[in-house]
Amino acid sequence: MSDAIYVSVQADIKQKIYQGKYQDLKLPDERSLALEYDVSRSSIKRALNVLVQQGIIFKKRGSGTFVNPLYLKNQAIFQQEGSNLGVSDSFRINGEAPSIKLLDFKVVPATPEQQQALFLNEGDFVYEIKRLRSIKDQPFMIESGYVPISLLPGLNRDIVAKSIYEYVEQKKSRSVTKSFMTIMAEPSTPDDQKLLHLKPTEPVGIMEGIFFMDDGTPLEYSTMRLHYRYLRYNAFVSLDSE
Repeated sequence: MSDAIYVSVQADIKQKIYQGKYQDLKLPDERSLALEYDVSRSSIKRALNVLVQQGIIFKKRGSGTFVNPLYLKNQAIFQQEGSNLGVSDSFRINGEAPSIKLLDFKVVPATPEQQQALFLNEGDFVYEIKRLRSIKDQPFMIESGYVPISLLPGLNRDIVAKSIYEYVEQKKSRSVTKSFMTIMAEPSTPDDQKLLHLKPTEPVGIMEGIFFMDDGTPLEYSTMRLHYRYLRYNAFVSLDSE
């Protein structure tokens, strides 16, 4: 069974969990899921193991597989689905993907910080991409991303107004599979307050990360400034060997 089918099964089960399809929080057994998706039980087992590792479901010996109720209560809005870690592909609020408004797009010299993050040399240039993401006309995130021109020389406003990583996957036959993220909070700036509808006394959440392609090349250095109501971080720790 190909990885693409296994990944699609895992993503579909996850989507059903987001949508509350398993109202009793219990998933069908592996045999039933294999029949439902018309795949082998080994593929179902692999898909479920990924969800277990992510803390979304848990297996209770002798009883079956259940959705983690704490996960449902505290869903993070950054959720990996499929083989791509692009923000457009991974951000979900109640299972719904955000809309994108392009605020700015230009070419600028890479700063020392960007040179270090993206393994660039002094004098190299990057695309500076600033976008506002909203759900049902409610803005929740300002995203400032920096992509080396040398990696994607053909980027334009139409491409960056959509999913950059989908473009990379479709046109360049590459995918973004790894990221390193730092999460923090700080006082909101006047720009945060204007775009995210924050009060001067309200903070802003920050997710800062480097996104890597499947060959280890860093594709983007990004800073995401979020309305504090939408900043949630979940961690799942397993001390056993399974």
